[in-house]
Amino acid sequence: MSMRHLFFTTACCLGLFFSFQASALSGDKSLKIPEIWTVEEAVRFAIANSPDSAITRQRIAAARAAVKQANSAFYPRIDLSASYGQTNNPMYSFGNILNQGAFDQNIDFNDPGKTDNLNMAATLSYRFYNGGHDEAGLRAAESGEEGSRFELDAVHSQLGYEVVKIYYTIIQAEENLQARISATDAIGESIEVARARYEAGDLLKADLLNLEVHQSREKENLIQARHAVKLAKRGFLNLLGLENGPLNIVTDCDFDQPLPQSTTYDNRPELKNLDAAIEAAEAFVRQARSGYYPTADLFAGYQADKGYELDGAGNSWVAGVKLNYNLFNGQQTSAEIAKANAILAETIEQKRKVALAISLEMERARLFLDETEQRLEVTRKMVEQAEESASLSRERFKEGVILSSDLIDVENRLTEALVRDTVARASHRIAIADFRRAVGLGQFQINESGHSPEKGKE
Repeated sequence: MSMRHLFFTTACCLGLFFSFQASALSGDKSLKIPEIWTVEEAVRFAIANSPDSAITRQRIAAARAAVKQANSAFYPRIDLSASYGQTNNPMYSFGNILNQGAFDQNIDFNDPGKTDNLNMAATLSYRFYNGGHDEAGLRAAESGEEGSRFELDAVHSQLGYEVVKIYYTIIQAEENLQARISATDAIGESIEVARARYEAGDLLKADLLNLEVHQSREKENLIQARHAVKLAKRGFLNLLGLENGPLNIVTDCDFDQPLPQSTTYDNRPELKNLDAAIEAAEAFVRQARSGYYPTADLFAGYQADKGYELDGAGNSWVAGVKLNYNLFNGQQTSAEIAKANAILAETIEQKRKVALAISLEMERARLFLDETEQRLEVTRKMVEQAEESASLSRERFKEGVILSSDLIDVENRLTEALVRDTVARASHRIAIADFRRAVGLGQFQINESGHSPEKGKE
């Protein structure tokens, strides 16, 4: 095989390899978009397709590469070199003559003449002691990789919660839209009755105008409700990492996620990420302290020299042990230790700060959940009472027993009750999702691969 063919084949293999690596790191691009979204399917899709997940997966890949880079320090280094040169420098020329075994008594040391040399060498070096510097570096890299995985868990936790939140916000917005449509239809029917009564001389013009003004107000509310639905759906697509697609969701969703049995936040990935960061900072302190210790290396080399001017050739080897110890470096090591200790102390305080914030966050989530449960009971009764009151008032208005202003008040109370009940139901489901996130549980326990593990492990 010619050198040209060998180079072409090697380039093609490397291209295929790096293309495969890039596709593996960029995530699954062949995700199927469902025609109808369920909340669980939306969370699974967002975890697999969201740019936030993809960015964090790249950080994990970089951290994994850093571990391999740190681990390379425990292997010997082998170098191959080749060079060719010509010279008439007496020192270099005399060295070439000796290396090629071409010395004879007729050579003038001051003017050995022009020589050339083809040198091929192989060297092996291995640092077998450096005061624990490499071990500490490897431990820091491993902690960094572990921390990046917890960072991905934190991204998935927040992303899952945001998807659940926007999903039920869409349901709330659509139910609110239906409530506005019902209110608009109801006031329209009442206006038809009012016009018939007005033409019959049984209703004042002012009462009819009041109803028409109220109808205009309801139409304005209807426009705002439609806009809220469109805006919520656009936010839903954004969280899924999509620019467009079908937006049909299951609205009659009566399923509530189970409440977590644990009421602690020990499983929060943010804290575990900081634990890994503390371990990495401790490793960097140990790495900085290694500057006070010597380093020891093994080395060996073999070289071949060939000259064409003098037609000489020779081989040689060298091997030994090298010990280095820095006696003074201008307090660089002590400064590095102080810097590493400061970073460690900062990371410990950062964890304490995050733990306090998470504690407050979990308490807020618990109180919000209690509030939504109480609101649900109240709004359900409110809707029942408002529906019955509105039905009676519409009949009484037809009979001319009540004024239009009274009917408007009743219709307003019914619409408000329906909207409040919609908000309460959506808020309760969002509160459950928020409480799960606060204690460190994912939504529907969907893992990184986008699958749900066995249920009942909570």
